[in-house]
Amino acid sequence: MRRNLPRRWACLILGGALLMPYMMAGVLVAGLWRGMSSDLLMPIQVGVFVAVLPVVAVTGLFLPVRALEVNAAQGLLGARVETPPRQARRSWQERRRTAAWFTLHLAVGGVVSGFTLAVVPFTVFTMALPFVGEPMPVLGLTAEPGWPSVLWAAAGVGALALLVAGAAGAGALLAALAPPLLGPTPAERLAAAEDHARTLAERNRLARELHDSVGHALSVVTLQAAAAGRVLDRDPATARTALAAIEQSARAALEDLDHVLGVLREDTREDARGDGREDTRGDGRHDAGGAGGPEGRRRDGEEARRAPQATLADLAALVAGSGAEVRQDVGDLSGVPAVVSREAYRILQEALTNAIRHGGGTVRLAAAVQGDDLRLEVSNPGGAHGGPHGGRRAGSRGRGGGRGVAGMRERVRLLRGDLRAGPDEDGWTVSVRLPLRPNP
Repeated sequence: MRRNLPRRWACLILGGALLMPYMMAGVLVAGLWRGMSSDLLMPIQVGVFVAVLPVVAVTGLFLPVRALEVNAAQGLLGARVETPPRQARRSWQERRRTAAWFTLHLAVGGVVSGFTLAVVPFTVFTMALPFVGEPMPVLGLTAEPGWPSVLWAAAGVGALALLVAGAAGAGALLAALAPPLLGPTPAERLAAAEDHARTLAERNRLARELHDSVGHALSVVTLQAAAAGRVLDRDPATARTALAAIEQSARAALEDLDHVLGVLREDTREDARGDGREDTRGDGRHDAGGAGGPEGRRRDGEEARRAPQATLADLAALVAGSGAEVRQDVGDLSGVPAVVSREAYRILQEALTNAIRHGGGTVRLAAAVQGDDLRLEVSNPGGAHGGPHGGRRAGSRGRGGGRGVAGMRERVRLLRGDLRAGPDEDGWTVSVRLPLRPNP
């Protein structure tokens, strides 16, 4: 309390200073209405004070004073006010809360400021009375030298103590009311929670894409590296082809990784700005523009968001770069909506990755539009023993915590489709149905 008292008192004085234009205008209007002169330098009429408070409330309804009051409450009152999110339009609930706080701040600040201007000079004057040695007028009375002047000095100190206690209580009251009146409204909290949920969903989607892309690339790299190692001495041309496939797969995975990291980096910066935090460099200086500065990172994030994502149109390149023997049965996919096409590509990529990693022999891949649905199927004869976590290629090492089927199932569920993954007479088969249009 003692540590915060000077700053809280300054906040109250700020409220009184903001009230002064209203009081001066009120005194002027009252003087003109009554036809008598007004003292614009010392407006102390209680009636004017009460009359201008509704005007202050109306001002708080329409003027953008919330940011100013939040900064004052946080910096001067020491109140833990959660910074409200930025809104395109102000709601009436927020306007009413801001107006109530603005009126309370100016009213309490005006009273404390008035008493401060009166009590502090009064205390100084009365404390000087015992040293004057002659009668002095005080509040319409006469302070005689001697003990009476000492009593007046004690009264001045008492008035100052009451002023300090009143200012401390008023500051504590404002600090207690600041969070509910200046903090986010329920509607703002709901909007922030929805925005946070969308951000988490987007990051989850990016994590799935990164898993699918990098997992596929590593499977291809492993397969091609093993093939190159076996034929390096007797068939250098085939080994070079395998190494080229490794380079292509690694480059594609690196591009996908750069895309995801660019988006996540921009999302992290937006979260930091929303929390009121600033990005600084390691030496404590703010990182400015340039390729590594805020503007450069913002441009990187925007470019990453606009980067084209793979669709079913890239299916041929996916199969060609896998290095596996794939028998394709692909129909006309030009009419597939973009969202379905992107998710279908990732599903086929993950299914093909599992077939390469766990199966053996020729992989069969089918994709076609049947009625209002997109049908996908990937099967491999070597995956019948243990499914996606069994039937591994000889010499391959196990990988714990596989998430491929779970990721495919999540994508299919989001598109309100069906997925079946399991052993059958052909080995291991992944069969997917995706509706081309959302269900009514």
